[in-house]
Amino acid sequence: MPLNHFVDKELSDWMQQQGPDADVVISSRIRLARNIADLPFSPLMTDRATEDILKQLEQVMETDAFKELGDYELLKLKDMTTLDRKILVEKHLISPRLSKDYLQSAVIIKEDESVNVMVNEEDHLRIQSITSGFRLQEAYQSANKVDDAIENIVDFAFDERLGYLTSCLTNVGTGLRASVMVHIPALVMTGQAKRLLSAIQRVGLAVRGYYGEGSEAVGNIYQISNQLTLGYSEQEIIENLEDVIRQVIEHERYARKQLMENSKLNLEDTIYRSLGILLYARMISSQEVMQRISDVRLGIDLGMLKGLSSNILKELMVVTSVGFLQKYAGKELEAQERDIMRAKVIRERLVNIQFNKEDQQQKEDQQHKHNNQDDNVDNI
Repeated sequence: MPLNHFVDKELSDWMQQQGPDADVVISSRIRLARNIADLPFSPLMTDRATEDILKQLEQVMETDAFKELGDYELLKLKDMTTLDRKILVEKHLISPRLSKDYLQSAVIIKEDESVNVMVNEEDHLRIQSITSGFRLQEAYQSANKVDDAIENIVDFAFDERLGYLTSCLTNVGTGLRASVMVHIPALVMTGQAKRLLSAIQRVGLAVRGYYGEGSEAVGNIYQISNQLTLGYSEQEIIENLEDVIRQVIEHERYARKQLMENSKLNLEDTIYRSLGILLYARMISSQEVMQRISDVRLGIDLGMLKGLSSNILKELMVVTSVGFLQKYAGKELEAQERDIMRAKVIRERLVNIQFNKEDQQQKEDQQHKHNNQDDNVDNI
């Protein structure tokens, strides 16, 4: 599979699915940090050590155990353009850090983009599996199978007492980071989000923005993940996070119910205003578009907006990002040019959806009229 297979496709397969509790949970992710024994960790990586890692991974990819897991491609980041790397970041196939430190980095990506292995990020290997909706266990099984297939060939840095050894002390142990991306607009609107998220942090979990560590929360989207891996089993980490996420889902749904009962008109006004801006704006910033998309997604989930798929949130988050906008334009864009292009892309996507909806309704009306005519003929 060439690089174009991954940078030309707008949505990963997992993004086009719904999954359990999709009204609140956008995605579930498992990441396993691993390092290869007897090699310097990534911060001290040399070109020779990088070649050694890539050679071992190529051997892994030739094994029957790995091939049984699906079709994968190994891509070296130094062979990519800056724009290609940016698009892979926007699709969550590589991290911003890997994109920045690209000369000794690579990534192995599954054809459907549900699993990837980042090479020479903070650790030698970052095995990542992403699923739609609330499916941490499924994501873990996928990542664990890749981990096992690699460990059949590669010796990982492991200590009998401490577990897997990693560059960052917070990852020592299982090396597992479980995270769930949640969309909680009602909690934000009702002023409950800050208190709830603070409580989550007090029980040892991390709360981050859309692109993970170091990123800000936009569009009422937050990533919630475990912080420590030492002293806990993989299942304990996952089950603890699952318990917390179930409470977040419950609180968000209750907040939505409150808004519908106590502030329905104001809520409708917010949602339809945002839809109107997305449909007709000629310029829109990345910050504003995330908020407007969040409002529209809430309207879809509450049944206020008909004919729009809830996947529109994931689709527009990707296609309105800087990398894709520049890909559509075929050149680098200044900030204002991006805002203009972003508004244009959104209008085209939403208008097409609206027209398709109207066309379908016309067909249904015509079919209904035709059926009525047939009934009249039968009655003569």
